[in-house]
Amino acid sequence: MTETPSTAGAEPAPPSPAGGPLAGVRVADLSRVLAGPYATMLLADMGAEVVKVEHPGRGDDTRAWGPPHSGGEAAYYLAVNRGKRSLAVDVKDPEGRAAVQELCARSDVVIQNFRPGVAERLGLGFDALRERNPALVYCSISGFGPEHAPAGRPGFDVIVQAESGLMGVTGAPDGPGYKVGVAITDVLTGLNAAVGVLGALLRARATGQGAHVEATLVNSALSGLVNLAQQALVTGAEPPRMGNAHSTIVPYQVFPTADADLVIAAGNDALFQKLCGALDRSDLAADPRFGTNPDRVRHREVLVGELTRTLRARPAAEWLKLLLAAGVPVGRVRGVLDAIRSADAAGDDVTVRVEHPTAGPLETVRAGFRLLADPAGAGAPAGPPLPPPLLGEHSVRLLRELGLPEERIAGLIERGAVHQAAPPEPAAPERP
Repeated sequence: MTETPSTAGAEPAPPSPAGGPLAGVRVADLSRVLAGPYATMLLADMGAEVVKVEHPGRGDDTRAWGPPHSGGEAAYYLAVNRGKRSLAVDVKDPEGRAAVQELCARSDVVIQNFRPGVAERLGLGFDALRERNPALVYCSISGFGPEHAPAGRPGFDVIVQAESGLMGVTGAPDGPGYKVGVAITDVLTGLNAAVGVLGALLRARATGQGAHVEATLVNSALSGLVNLAQQALVTGAEPPRMGNAHSTIVPYQVFPTADADLVIAAGNDALFQKLCGALDRSDLAADPRFGTNPDRVRHREVLVGELTRTLRARPAAEWLKLLLAAGVPVGRVRGVLDAIRSADAAGDDVTVRVEHPTAGPLETVRAGFRLLADPAGAGAPAGPPLPPPLLGEHSVRLLRELGLPEERIAGLIERGAVHQAAPPEPAAPERP
């Protein structure tokens, strides 16, 4: 997208992936851990060229967040870095910093999650970069945002889950609040960052003017509370913890059967009638206490007790078959691996396989959206994505693309300001 002056002797950039709505867009990813890398992986999935800038000694923090590992790489890191190239460079080194400034000025998007003020001190803030590239879309990600007091407050996901109220509404009614099993505020922030970037890119294409997008964990968490946040604002009271039930829909929760747990979600009166028919409980369907959803909410304990007594009489597989046939929303409570394999078996094509230089064939979970080709075969990215990169796997190639001469690259590597991953040793041939 962005036209930038070419540098004499620069190696031409690799072609963008064929197809995909973001083909031709370059993203400089100065973020680490989860929210930023998740956002940039989504952009890569849509065809963008993503350059991941990392510290040459330690790389992204998540490279150390293991076990488990595969091919020497932490599973956490592998989860959110598909489709990128790695430039391992010390931005405190003047030449290294100049290279990253050049990369950012030549990019269409910059995403960073430095502590407040750090990007500006490094000459990598929005104001400095847009002087060279007025169409730049710049995204800052933080826990609490620059306006939040106290200034510069750090914010890991679990802290934000507590501070946002998300933990307060999660867990059993008579127990403590619980965090969600994944770093959900990071994931929501990554999604919000990607949405903001896409909107700003659309405007930049139309007007030539970029934008500064801010995405914070706390605002992502608060907006993600949706109906519970509105409930609190309407009533002036704290929403109660409901465990595996729903505060305003009944029945909409986990139920035990003879051998396993099922979730049943009768979200309206018609579905409740279907549920009663499948359970052979016409008495519940005719009971005026359960005639409408507000009635069922008022008589929650009685109704849930009756449904539980019926469901305990038969195994989950039998109920699942009966309820699905009746059109009742129902699902089995699964483990993570079971859920992935079950979804794949059902035709969802959940995983994306990449060929990793040290882990070999590697499964990763695809994004929650799918880019489908149009009838002419265009629109979706062609071929498999790049695997999550080794630390500094592409450093020399990227520095060449930025126009650095070989002697300067060699000097950066010699003094430790740049790390270039050694090519992996070839696998030993199998003995006959």
